Amino acid sequence: MSDSDLLPRFTAMAQALSGKAHLARLGALFSETVLIEVDGEELYLHFHRGAVEGITTGPSRKIPWCFAIRVDRAALDKYWQPIPEAGFHDIFGFVKTGRGRIEGDILTLVKNLRFFKDFMALGREPDREITA
Repeated sequence: MSDSDLLPRFTAMAQALSGKAHLARLGALFSETVLIEVDGEELYLHFHRGAVEGITTGPSRKIPWCFAIRVDRAALDKYWQPIPEAGFHDIFGFVKTGRGRIEGDILTLVKNLRFFKDFMALGREPDREITA
């Protein structure tokens, strides 16, 4: 994955999210902004009732976020493999292996954990639009 394909990947994941009825139910009460930082490149995902309403690129100190996932690109590449290796199968694996951090309102993350983990896993789908 190159630096320039992070935004298109998350945009494709946001589009894929709209077609997942079970994720619409899981995320129905989730309306927050989440910061994803990969090797210093920041993306702010704006969720409203479980749908991604927009993605803003950073860095920005003016955009408030609820929680942040900070990870290195190599770890994220491993996470997005169709069958990730141990330690890279879960967002908490980034923290356990020392390859990432989770910051901010952890309670909100935990309350919406299944939704957010399933959203992040959309990057694993073999959809041409997502992996292109």
